[in-house]
Amino acid sequence: MKTYSPKLSEIENKWYVVDAKDLVLGRLSVIIANRIRGKHKAMFAPHMDCGDNIIVINADKVKVTGNKLLQGKFVWHTGHPGGIKEKSWRDILTGKFPERLIEKAVERMISKGPLRRAQMRRLHIYAGDTHPHEAQQPIVLEVAQFNTKNKRS
Repeated sequence: MKTYSPKLSEIENKWYVVDAKDLVLGRLSVIIANRIRGKHKAMFAPHMDCGDNIIVINADKVKVTGNKLLQGKFVWHTGHPGGIKEKSWRDILTGKFPERLIEKAVERMISKGPLRRAQMRRLHIYAGDTHPHEAQQPIVLEVAQFNTKNKRS
């Protein structure tokens, strides 16, 4: 018996739109990461980019549980001596680019390499409730209906 490997011509990429309003950040990120990788498809191959395109709207209205809004921090290094920087999740959500919180959460759930860069190009995140991808006719993905814990009010 031979292992099935999908061909590029067999891979079909769909467009989905997710409304992140009142959804829990971690649970939302897991669902998005799995859809971007294509793990929900029967023809999934870990070495190929067979995932779907995801559009996330209302990224500034995402919820976090517990004290993560105050205690959760993103840490990065600028590359210069003494260049360790950190920012709390609250500062990111109320700042100029609130979509980066979802972007980094999803990015860190996918293994590193050239394939991750290709898969992250399929993720489009917007802070408001509009997006410029209406021509692709995206399908609405109801993440809140997957599990009752996915949504917080």
